[in-house]
Amino acid sequence: MTSVAAPDTIPGLFVRTVAERGGEVALRAKIGDEVRVLTYDDYADQATRVAAGLRALGVGPGDRVVMLLGNRPEFHVADLGVLLLGATPISIYNSSSPDQIAYLVGHSDASVAIVEDSQYLERVLEVRADLPALRQIVAVEPVDEPGIESWDELLSAAPVGLEAAAAIAAPHDLATIIYTSGTTGEPKGVMLDHHNICFTVDSLRQALGFAPDRSRIVSYLPMAHIAERMTTYYAGIAFAYEVTTCRDIRLLGALLAETRPQILFGVPRTYEKIHSAVQAVLAADPGRAELFAEALAIGARVAEHRARGEELSVELAAEYARVDADSLRPARQLLGLDDLRVAVTSAAPIPVEVLQFFRSAGVPLSELYGMSESCGPITWDPVRVKPGTVGRAVPGVELRLADDGEVICRGENMFRGYLKEPERTAETLDADGWLHTGDIGELDAEGYLRIVDRKKELVITAGGKNVSPANLEAALKAQPLIGQACVVGDGEPYMAALLVLDPDVAPAWAASHGASATTLAALAADPVVLAEVEREVAAANERFSHAEAIREFTVLPDEWLPDTEELTPTMKLKRRGIAKKYAREIAALYDR
Repeated sequence: MTSVAAPDTIPGLFVRTVAERGGEVALRAKIGDEVRVLTYDDYADQATRVAAGLRALGVGPGDRVVMLLGNRPEFHVADLGVLLLGATPISIYNSSSPDQIAYLVGHSDASVAIVEDSQYLERVLEVRADLPALRQIVAVEPVDEPGIESWDELLSAAPVGLEAAAAIAAPHDLATIIYTSGTTGEPKGVMLDHHNICFTVDSLRQALGFAPDRSRIVSYLPMAHIAERMTTYYAGIAFAYEVTTCRDIRLLGALLAETRPQILFGVPRTYEKIHSAVQAVLAADPGRAELFAEALAIGARVAEHRARGEELSVELAAEYARVDADSLRPARQLLGLDDLRVAVTSAAPIPVEVLQFFRSAGVPLSELYGMSESCGPITWDPVRVKPGTVGRAVPGVELRLADDGEVICRGENMFRGYLKEPERTAETLDADGWLHTGDIGELDAEGYLRIVDRKKELVITAGGKNVSPANLEAALKAQPLIGQACVVGDGEPYMAALLVLDPDVAPAWAASHGASATTLAALAADPVVLAEVEREVAAANERFSHAEAIREFTVLPDEWLPDTEELTPTMKLKRRGIAKKYAREIAALYDR
């Protein structure tokens, strides 16, 4: 029997899924009490109509369309509609300022922009005079602005033929451009083609070790982020996921409980906030906390056995069945995590304590390492997990360390280069196809990778000690009261830290310990809270040598939010922004 090769374009994958699963649910969205549902047939109908509507606006092969859309079904429909024309869809962060929009739209030479509503439209209109290539703007929600095409007008077009349209794209045509979030300098446009993405989807399937078809999943992170795009959109098409979109991340907890996803992707902060919420509940009930701690201890033993592929003894299996029924499973059910087959964290280091908490509680959490330039995954092992590592190379990827310890990799998921920047491309992707990640790593005898830190972010103290700020920050954030941490000390005599209280945990902890303050600013100055933070810093320091340990810290009165001076949209630290904004506070740490 001759095997049939899997499609090597995203529209090709979509045609196959529609043929096999057309009547099944593809996209769900809850708006108030109303739940909107699109089947794969509905999805195809809308995407082919959007393609026809965009074609009428002049969009064709090789053109580029930017999108400022949140997590809603229309994103999926719009992205696919653009691909059905042989054009390239580009999602940019919705929090982008007018100046950032002008740069991204201009740099990508986009001819059409699709925006969600009047809020996003205003930002585009503010800089439209500087964008001569931008011919038309489409608004998904009704707007009171002349000359703007409406989403409903696109959907009213007679649909293009799905199979004929899907055949337009070739494997090495651009499928998208992912703009890096720009922790330093202007964002770079990472060019990914259809083959890159289809290869990555298949690599993830092999790494999973099971067919994830028809899995339930929630989409809630920015679609401008490669991990969210890969997990819920591209893999969603390939594996016919039932994707529930979440436009407001504050509703994620309720949506998880309602949908009970089978696959969950999150940045570390997603899991840290769930962990903090559980700890806050337990702190208010010491008796329950003690029982839960006992259950976690047994769960940790089980997780270790399973990670090594070992059978549980009869005694351990019975012990685990008891604590799982009494404590662990009810907690997972309450959080909506009881039906998970796999949970993934990526984009930044997760505190080992947080990872182990979830695994001990029966949540199959694992850490994936990758970057936009590799379509996301480079290393991942969802089953044989070694906490403190980010797994082994995913199928199809070669991995090694350069002479200076930099992680480099090679495979068919590596990007085609940075748009319009051959020199920066050559710095990252060498002539032999090796991607230079900029991360320093260590490989153990089994090929598991541990990330030490960013090559350019290692701190060298005045005493000549190389220190990883990321590892220190992860240890600090594992403590209950500490929500964010930024470690400093380059060229200084010792390490110090700027700390931000966890806005969900700190108020409840303070109230239960007799502190009268309620706001973060007041809590940051409260002696009771500061004494506990000092104890937590000391606990984090136990994992590090004297030269690496935090000697001084200050608790800031602010909350750090995504896409601000302090954090990127995916909640990575903007070290330069922090250093500039808090220069006085940092200087004070070394004047004591």
